Amino acid sequence: MITDLTKGKPSRVLFMFTLPLLGSVVFQQLYNISDSIIAGRFAGEDALAAIGVSYPVTMIFMAIAMGCNIGSSVIISQLFGSRRMSEMKTAVNTSFVMSAAISLCILLFGVIFCNPILKLLNTPENIFDDGGVYLNIFTYGLPFLFFYNISSGVFTALGDAKTPMYLLIGSSLGNIGLDLLFVAVFGWGVAGAAWATFIAQGAASVVSVIILFTRLNKLQYEIRPKIFDVGLFRRIGAVTIPSVLQQSFVSVGNLFIQGIINGYGSSVIAGYSAAIKLNTFAIMSFAAAGNAVSSYTAQNMGAGKTERIKQGYSAGVLISLAVALPFVLIYFIFCRFRAVSYNRKCFIFCRHALMLFMENDQSVTALKTGMEFLKIVSPFYLAVAVKIMTDGLLRGAGSMRAFMVSTFADLILRVILSYILSARFDTLGVWLSWPIGWIIATAIAFFFYKKGVWKRGLV
Repeated sequence: MITDLTKGKPSRVLFMFTLPLLGSVVFQQLYNISDSIIAGRFAGEDALAAIGVSYPVTMIFMAIAMGCNIGSSVIISQLFGSRRMSEMKTAVNTSFVMSAAISLCILLFGVIFCNPILKLLNTPENIFDDGGVYLNIFTYGLPFLFFYNISSGVFTALGDAKTPMYLLIGSSLGNIGLDLLFVAVFGWGVAGAAWATFIAQGAASVVSVIILFTRLNKLQYEIRPKIFDVGLFRRIGAVTIPSVLQQSFVSVGNLFIQGIINGYGSSVIAGYSAAIKLNTFAIMSFAAAGNAVSSYTAQNMGAGKTERIKQGYSAGVLISLAVALPFVLIYFIFCRFRAVSYNRKCFIFCRHALMLFMENDQSVTALKTGMEFLKIVSPFYLAVAVKIMTDGLLRGAGSMRAFMVSTFADLILRVILSYILSARFDTLGVWLSWPIGWIIATAIAFFFYKKGVWKRGLV
């Protein structure tokens, strides 16, 4: 259902809009981690490590798709907020044409360079082949990934957060079922996990596109929408390019960090892979409010209602902090207690959460690695919550320069400090680089908000 976010009490409108986005995040992360969980438990630690080592590469592809999602949704939200319906539909059509071209180019790149990238990352020989298999199958599904992301972005831009949630529920459950069938029953290992993702993602993409255009075709337009418009393409590109760069650079930064981790062997890779999935689950959960604020801001910018934007931002910060706090308590409290051995049950939640990815308690190094990472980074989720919320406002207002500056500060510091600190403190130094980057980036983003640069965004 299309929803007008420019009307009603800001806190209530934003809260009700955020709830299905939270549901979507839960199932999106379930979708993302099911391959690792099932492969790790039924195919062993090396399978988990193989998927883990490919994760930063797949995240680059996903980052580009998300950048296209962001660029399209900001412009579409603003056009919808200003009630320029024909231009809005043209912007949707233009976004799909753009995403089709980009996805095909990246597919070709991925087919050629996936294995060389794994070599550059110093991937251990025992997991190299499986990592390459997973990456290559994932690459062939890139057009589905891009079309689904554009569809999801358009739904959200129009105030419909429920349809993407329902689609994610279906695709997540389908992915889990196929993972179990291909990996646990057929014994296809890493390849089975990759094919499960390919099929589930493809089905969700096709269904989402059909639903979206069926609904859009029912709207009334003052003039016939175009298939492609150069002017709108430039406007979308003005937001998409920095969004793609921002998303991609973050993923490239994670790629460098993965390269450092790979030097410590497959057990450390497996532990880091498990922990980073739990970390991503936490961050993406409270990032849902940031996505809500982005669409809310864009619609209200189009309607010229800047005061509602400030009210929505304040409400969004409270919602994001409320979602982040349980993860802080769970990850930090239950990861800080030590035991005589890593087989004891004093680790409660975190231990069992990490062990979902592992075959048995014999992976002591992997378990210790994951626990240490979560213990160090989780107390700083509250800072990340504020940053993500502020980023959402800047992005929705079209203030992409400010948005990129705060993100790049985090990225650059995290990568540089990972190299510097790991030389002295090994993996501990890598973990410490995360909160330092987060704190500085949060301060920068909040500075831009208080300065009011977002008021000069796209209209």
